[in-house]
Amino acid sequence: MNKTIETMLNHKSIRKFKDQEIDPEIISTLVDVARHTSTSNFMQSYSIISVSDQEKKEAIAKVGNQPYIAESAHLFIMVIDQNRNMHIAKEKGQDTEVLHSFDRFLIAACDALLASQNILTAAESLGLGGVVLGSILNQADQTAEILGCPEFVFPILGIALGYPDQTPQLKPRLPQELMHFENEYPQHENLHQKLQDYDKTVHEYYDLRDANRRVDQFTKQITEGMNRKHPGRMKLLEFLQEKGFAKY
Repeated sequence: MNKTIETMLNHKSIRKFKDQEIDPEIISTLVDVARHTSTSNFMQSYSIISVSDQEKKEAIAKVGNQPYIAESAHLFIMVIDQNRNMHIAKEKGQDTEVLHSFDRFLIAACDALLASQNILTAAESLGLGGVVLGSILNQADQTAEILGCPEFVFPILGIALGYPDQTPQLKPRLPQELMHFENEYPQHENLHQKLQDYDKTVHEYYDLRDANRRVDQFTKQITEGMNRKHPGRMKLLEFLQEKGFAKY
């Protein structure tokens, strides 16, 4: 155990922030952390947009249906970015048809997501709190319009940061034996039975967090979640293709 691992094992999503600005030098450091993250084929196929304009933050909060986005001290939007590489290649007269492939989308997505986690871990090590925002995909076309994303640029994830003004409980995770396997993927069976103890733990977590909230179980969340189809998210592939990605 060391301080880095301790920080990672104690990760908690923070959604309520103090009215306190983050020093620009800290933001620069977090961007540097992202810059030094592993990247596929050294293509560095992502970019980071810091959203400081309050109207834009409020618009993104509306897309995500999460008011705390607008209340965060700093908002990063991680974008898949093959636009920069397209221009680099075109300036040298190189054909860029390959950027339409799903492969180049996936490469860029992995780059952006790896950098996102490093940013959050580094931020927490500096006493900040944050929450990852998949909700910007609720209406990805609107998020992209707010940020002026051109062809081959797609907003994949947000990170809202600030100094914590809450101390939530540590959220229980799946037991290792159900998500860490040796040599090959298992044939799953009797999962509800195997997850009984975990369901009880999750139930207690929600119960203790807020007695007025829905008390839930992990297996129930997964099962009922199959019925949730956000209309905006059901059109993500269509919008990706409009941006030039995943055409084959």
